[in-house]
Amino acid sequence: MTINTEKSLEDGGIQVAAFYKFVPLSNIEGLQEELRQVCTDAGLLGTILLAAEGINGTIAGSEDGVSSLFRFLRGHPGLVDLGNRISYCNRNPFYRMKVRLKKEIVTLGVDGIDPRQEVGEYVAPEHWNDLISRPDVRLIDTRNDYEVGLGTFDGAENPETGSFRDFPNWIEDHLDTVKDQQIAMFCTGGIRCEKSTALLKKLGYKNVYHLEGGILNYLEKIPAEDSMWRGECFVFDNRVTVDHDLTEGHYKLCPACRMPLSEIDRQSPKFEKNVSCPQCYDRLTPGRRKSLEERARQIELATARGEKHIGSR
Repeated sequence: MTINTEKSLEDGGIQVAAFYKFVPLSNIEGLQEELRQVCTDAGLLGTILLAAEGINGTIAGSEDGVSSLFRFLRGHPGLVDLGNRISYCNRNPFYRMKVRLKKEIVTLGVDGIDPRQEVGEYVAPEHWNDLISRPDVRLIDTRNDYEVGLGTFDGAENPETGSFRDFPNWIEDHLDTVKDQQIAMFCTGGIRCEKSTALLKKLGYKNVYHLEGGILNYLEKIPAEDSMWRGECFVFDNRVTVDHDLTEGHYKLCPACRMPLSEIDRQSPKFEKNVSCPQCYDRLTPGRRKSLEERARQIELATARGEKHIGSR
């Protein structure tokens, strides 16, 4: 299903499209080269991941450019019904276009997990509040710890994982063995929950639910006054976060450790613009610091010339 926000492109505006599908893909090397050319011709920037299990990507560009990519993709076997989620911003949130081959389009690291065979029950945003308000439902945020720290749903558990690969171990260590308990999961756009709920179903859990379309779909569909979401949602592009209106949030990325920084973080004495932040200041090696300081100098020189340095914000 293609989901559009109610915003429209302003003059010079950028359309952002996020998409994924679990589908068997053959000759992904050939598809990689074709996609690189299609995206270059369309003037698109972003990242597309290809694996034997499917496709996952977020790209941005003009409305015509985005449309041309999806015309190409939907002409490929298995992708005729490929959906996307469209949002808008006033500048491209990516610096370059990458099409990468991966073992998994979202890395769980557990063999034999196939969301095409069995996943949890999808719950539409309109019914999500009722589900997670039930006292017998265990609500689990499947995202990484730094993402949860920026925003999550009322009452959600934070597994405090550093990466999605850590999630199976958390399940083994912390999830009750009672197989008929009620478990609800959510993630940014839905793809991680496809795998996490597939894993739980494989482990024998019977009552597993996940938020259809993820947090972004919820923020789009549910009015702020009715929302059980608190904070901002991390997104994997240079917007860093989006608020409840799906507009760019208040966080910036540290160029050294790639962690999101609040305004308070940016006022710390350990924050050096384009060099370091409180989270990585004490961990930078002399060589890494020297490299980042030179990069910061180049950014300043480019700014003085009225040019855009790749990687600056």
